[in-house]
Amino acid sequence: MRAPIGPFDPARPASGCLAELTRPVAEAVLGWRGAMPAEQILYVDTDPEIADTAAFVAHYGQELLGQSANCVVVAAKRGGETSFAACLVPSAGRVDVNGAVRRHLGARKVSFAPMATAVELTGMEYGGITPVGLPADWPLLVDPAVADMPYVLVGSGRRRGKIIAPGKLFAELPGAELVDGLSL
Repeated sequence: MRAPIGPFDPARPASGCLAELTRPVAEAVLGWRGAMPAEQILYVDTDPEIADTAAFVAHYGQELLGQSANCVVVAAKRGGETSFAACLVPSAGRVDVNGAVRRHLGARKVSFAPMATAVELTGMEYGGITPVGLPADWPLLVDPAVADMPYVLVGSGRRRGKIIAPGKLFAELPGAELVDGLSL
């Protein structure tokens, strides 16, 4: 099947590509219980050498910048404790870590989690972190603009490959909370 966005052919249901996904992403796809059918979560194969947003859209098409989202892991500190969360924002924007994220999490300080920490805690590859399959106890802060997109391209858990799904599906993920002003 042809992907609903981008020049990707074939696009396959992620449930049929479990070997291409990291363990936490595959488990989340298999265990999906949202209102939208799991078959709406598609997998497309992409070049791992150009997984980062700028290189990706330069290669696959600039229009994807407005149809994709980035998932970043943040570390929130309060009272000597550190907790983690993920933020999902349109790729054309950036996360308002010091404003919206800090206020929403009630933290004294929020920063991007170090790469090694993000990789270890998610079980995913850096440059491919996705909101699908994040640790169950983490908040997932979602910019409403992502949930409003007809389809969204995000990481697959690995640098190779991407997931495409309706924007509304991301608001149904475990721990998901829509946060106005999340993206600058």
